[in-house]
Amino acid sequence: MRRQRSSKPLDRNQRRLLRAAALRAAAAGGAIAVVLAALGGSAISAQDKYSLKIPNGLAFADFAGYEKWENVAVSQTKTAIKAILANPIMMEAFRSGLPAKGKFFPDGSKVVKIFWSFKENSASPYFVTVPDQLKELAFIEKDTRRFPNTHGWAYADWAYDAATDTFKPSELSSSGAACGFTCHTRVAEQDYIFTAYPKR
Repeated sequence: MRRQRSSKPLDRNQRRLLRAAALRAAAAGGAIAVVLAALGGSAISAQDKYSLKIPNGLAFADFAGYEKWENVAVSQTKTAIKAILANPIMMEAFRSGLPAKGKFFPDGSKVVKIFWSFKENSASPYFVTVPDQLKELAFIEKDTRRFPNTHGWAYADWAYDAATDTFKPSELSSSGAACGFTCHTRVAEQDYIFTAYPKR
């Protein structure tokens, strides 16, 4: 029969060391929990812009990869600089001479307009303005089956909030996919597209 070992009671110094070690472990665990909670909160709060959609209209996901589309042209208003990008289907049409009177862009054509505020580039030796803060995105897509009432064109406008790094449908999109159609009827004869592809 095995003899049980006699356990000696811890002296005061050993108890103090053990208690200090336990406190350090608890503090470390609490710090890790705080960090994980913060990271988790950030992950949850980060917006998935590709989940956004205009009611009865265009979805952000339909324009995935727009950041790498080719540049058609640039334009400037009183308050913004715009880069106008197009997908490969529409770029081919632009290069063939569209927009032009009596000619039509093919279904699947897509345009993205990126709006920035602008500022003077103080480092330049001459006066030049450059993009500053992102303000909004505008989408245009042609699909004659989905949007017959607007000659195939659908529109979406997304306001950007820099403070929260999020997009939301702008006031222009309150009428759904037709939000930009009235404006574009000014160029109905050239299939509702204002911007030409300039020589380069």
